[in-house]
Amino acid sequence: MTMAVETLTRVRGLRLASIDFGGAGTPVLALHGHFGRARAFAPLAADLAPDYRLIALEQRGHGHSDRGDGDVSQDAYVADAAEFVRGLGLGPMIVFGHSMGGVTAFRLAARHPELVRALVVEEGGALNRQPEVPHPVLDVSDWPRRTATLAELRRQIEARGIPDASYFLESAVEHPDGWGLLFDYADMMESQRALIGDWWGEWLASTCPALLVHGLDSFVLPTTMARQMARRRPNTVLHELPGCGHWAHDDDPAGFARTVRDFLATL
Repeated sequence: MTMAVETLTRVRGLRLASIDFGGAGTPVLALHGHFGRARAFAPLAADLAPDYRLIALEQRGHGHSDRGDGDVSQDAYVADAAEFVRGLGLGPMIVFGHSMGGVTAFRLAARHPELVRALVVEEGGALNRQPEVPHPVLDVSDWPRRTATLAELRRQIEARGIPDASYFLESAVEHPDGWGLLFDYADMMESQRALIGDWWGEWLASTCPALLVHGLDSFVLPTTMARQMARRRPNTVLHELPGCGHWAHDDDPAGFARTVRDFLATL
């Protein structure tokens, strides 16, 4: 058994949190999506151990990482990830990303191919705009800032149309004046808007092996787009998971881990 270690690292002037799940296996960088946390990858890290050592970066403005000056552009996320990998001294690395983290991952491979050995992209689309993606921005502007209890925080978030707030409550902490979320709501709105766009050029720009994982019930990545992404980019494998949505790694943890492990075994 290895012990997960959370660390704060100075990256481009910010303190960014990360969790190294440990072990002597092949290192894998993991990048969460919007509103996410590094610790959400603990089950995947356990499933991939001991052959793979997962190191999850908590991206700027998320979790315990600094928000800095509020720059939550895609370029900032990519530059942070590049500097973080250089600091680890473990490159080129396998890079896994979910949703926004998936876009960061394939843009990292396009801009810094020397740092990326292979890609695992879960639900990160090459095109993120209407009408292809009906709702590219989740409006959190009126979510509660503080509530008396964690249960009340959940209730109020779910009352705003979220069927299950568990993903967001990974960022819930108790402050002196009540329970709240770690991320800044305005930052998250701006970050989501910054992700709207056409990312095809950078999806197609890298040549390393890539696995694209798509949940067939996803409301974020259309199946037609996922298939087109795999068809147009050489050296890319598409795996579709039935009964899974945008958070396929939570909907079918065993199946997701098996998919990733099977792909990594081919490298």
